[in-house]
Amino acid sequence: MSENVVADFGWSTGEGPESCGYLAPCVLEILRGLPVGRVLDLGAGNGALCGELANAGYKVVGVEYDLHGVRLAKQAHPGIPFYNFGVQDDPSQLLEQERKFDAVVSTEVIEHLFSPHLLPAYAERCLNTGGYLIISTPYHGYLKNLALALFNKWDAHHTTLWHGGHIKFWSSKTLAALLSVNGFKVIQFHGVGRMRYLWKSMVLVARKV
Repeated sequence: MSENVVADFGWSTGEGPESCGYLAPCVLEILRGLPVGRVLDLGAGNGALCGELANAGYKVVGVEYDLHGVRLAKQAHPGIPFYNFGVQDDPSQLLEQERKFDAVVSTEVIEHLFSPHLLPAYAERCLNTGGYLIISTPYHGYLKNLALALFNKWDAHHTTLWHGGHIKFWSSKTLAALLSVNGFKVIQFHGVGRMRYLWKSMVLVARKV
């Protein structure tokens, strides 16, 4: 195993993280506007978002590299398939057991990855032609970055003391560029979790091209 792969993200309960409270409604609203039935949650954690998507009527499958997260997800949502894979794995392992998907959702995952290009590459392989990738990550822009500096929050925001924590910090421009070189075209942007331009997270919707 590569030393640059973190296997334990600290999942301890089946409760959704705080970010799920503002991300799940946004993801559901986006999905309702798309021709989507089958959804893959890539980096599903403890399965909380998968549960909400299944309750909304979507056929959901979860993929999560943290084995303890997978165990919690299966306990909380026994009707949903969960697989112990990471984006560094071969997507054909999943596709041996599941059909391709109309949409891939990945919330608050890409900022944790040493090799973030692996996430859109994995998603692209799992999607039907014309399928959608819905991806969220903490938002960074001029006004928010300025506020972090003015209120002396950079150490807390960019903490290096969280093993497996945030190691990549994205703007909408850099994330769109990453998706573009991996076979996607961004078609929507959403800011969520706080007032305009100070958003906690951003959500990009991209279509496989």
